Amino acid sequence: MSRKYKFHNKSGLYFVSFATVYWIDVFTRENYLLILTSSIDYCRKKKGMEIYAYCFMPSHIHLVFRSANEDPSGLIRDFKKYTAKKVLKAIQDHPQESRKEWLLSMFKEAGKEKGNINKYQFWQHHNKPIELWSDKVIQQKIDYIHNNPVMSGFVVESVDWKYSSARNYQDDHTVLKIDNEGVLLVLPK
Repeated sequence: MSRKYKFHNKSGLYFVSFATVYWIDVFTRENYLLILTSSIDYCRKKKGMEIYAYCFMPSHIHLVFRSANEDPSGLIRDFKKYTAKKVLKAIQDHPQESRKEWLLSMFKEAGKEKGNINKYQFWQHHNKPIELWSDKVIQQKIDYIHNNPVMSGFVVESVDWKYSSARNYQDDHTVLKIDNEGVLLVLPK
């Protein structure tokens, strides 16, 4: 993997994106999205995640975050591992999941392609972390995250996408709390 896409500064602020295998639209049901929100909330409270912007799309997630424990790689690894297990179980247990067999077969197929996977692979392995080093770049990434549902044609206004911190920046904290909401970040020295 390229040196460009690694967590070099353990206390740095990062933009990450990660997607489901084959870019499968999984996050189309409320209960799957709730797994993501509760996992982010847990990571904020128990694992030192500072979250400044987020957007959950049907097939992928964008985050601007920092690890207060200076382990951004481990934090994202644990988040992906936990959410993969929980979402897969939710798919298996959902009585009205019309795509259950297809979804599970796709995740199983993806797992066969990697020698280190036992049964299913849910997330793509890479996260493509980009360290954010200036207010301009931070604002650019936050704008990108918030405009993702607009550019995808799901909503006209970014605040209309329920699972986005664009709502937090409009003082709506009903879905997920973020850190320093509505304030451009101050980078540590």
